[in-house]
Amino acid sequence: MRVAIIGAGIVGVTTAYELAAQGQQVTVYERRGGVAAETSFANAGVVAPGYVTPWATPGMPLKVLGQLFARDAAVRFVGLSALRQLPWMWRFLLACRDRVHVANRSAMQRLAHYSRERLLELTARLDLDYEQRSGYMVLLRAPADLQRARTGLRLLGELGVAHEVLDEAGCRQLEPALSPDARVHAAIRLPQDGVGNCRQFAHLLKNEAQRQGAQFAFDSEVARLMPGARPALQLAGGDVQAFEHIVVCAGADANRLLAPRGLALPLAPVFGYSITAPLREHDGGPDMGPRAALMDETYKVAISRLGQRVRVAGSAEIGGTLTDLRRAPLATLYRVLDEWFPGAASMREVQQWKGARPMLPDGPPVIGASRLPGIWLNLGHGSSGWALSCGSARVLADTMLGRAAAIDMHGLTPARWRA
Repeated sequence: MRVAIIGAGIVGVTTAYELAAQGQQVTVYERRGGVAAETSFANAGVVAPGYVTPWATPGMPLKVLGQLFARDAAVRFVGLSALRQLPWMWRFLLACRDRVHVANRSAMQRLAHYSRERLLELTARLDLDYEQRSGYMVLLRAPADLQRARTGLRLLGELGVAHEVLDEAGCRQLEPALSPDARVHAAIRLPQDGVGNCRQFAHLLKNEAQRQGAQFAFDSEVARLMPGARPALQLAGGDVQAFEHIVVCAGADANRLLAPRGLALPLAPVFGYSITAPLREHDGGPDMGPRAALMDETYKVAISRLGQRVRVAGSAEIGGTLTDLRRAPLATLYRVLDEWFPGAASMREVQQWKGARPMLPDGPPVIGASRLPGIWLNLGHGSSGWALSCGSARVLADTMLGRAAAIDMHGLTPARWRA
């Protein structure tokens, strides 16, 4: 069976591997010069299924309003360009209702836990090394933060997610390089979660997919989709290629291809930022950086160790453009790193990055056959693309090949958006 995949981010690469490993003839079309060159390039790297949840929660609207003009706001609206996302924001508000949130959270949790199982299975079977480390800790600065986390802790218990609440001494024992001046009241530790280099994993899995016969066409932008019994795609240069199935994994750019065919998802680019810098070398002693992955719950900023580098990632920016690196969100990342791990990194060699997370307003991605003949979707993973990619790819491949998915797909298929 000949299958085309549009997009070679982490979702496209994992999808290509799963289909190629099951004997399908796969061709991946990517507009950039390599895999994981956009949203998957410099994300936080955190794989924490216990904390994969929709952003649309019952208390989120008030939190956003309370931080609207704060210097370190986790969510920012950029000028008049944010007004274009008003329909998306309205759907987001509707998804914040408790009953809707619970259903979406359940769907994402099922997929996240299955995805971690699949990631670990691939890592072991293929002997992959992508700077992975175990351990994830959510830092709580004040007693009120711990009190607000009680609902989430109950949910972790209901889901059977291994976790523990640590006091300050426990936090510093696990992360001895935490600044002695940093205020930490407690932390939530998830020992089975961790961090890994998403981009490096994508490159390794691309190589494995190629060994299975998959072909990657880089610098190849798809200009048009042609659904049908034998669907086809047209490249920007005019060439037309026909396949038996086409899978759209194009992230926030997907509607450029889908909308002209009468299928427009409520998909918005929500921009995130990261900074990455090498850890300073210390003669004869440990460095001053993190051991694994942490989350500053106050600012929703992740601090991750990737080999001998530290990455700090966060912010949610609605409106603006991908090329406009704004000072305020970057300043928050620098501030959080300096508060928790002062002097740990060589900031003269820092890499600043901004990516467009492909977000659906209710949270879960859409995975499966669209209503366009021959067109399949694996889209809308938002800030959890790395954490959900391996599971999403496997359930899509199984569904395409007429097999039952390993998890309940309710709330995860294109049907919920009539796509």
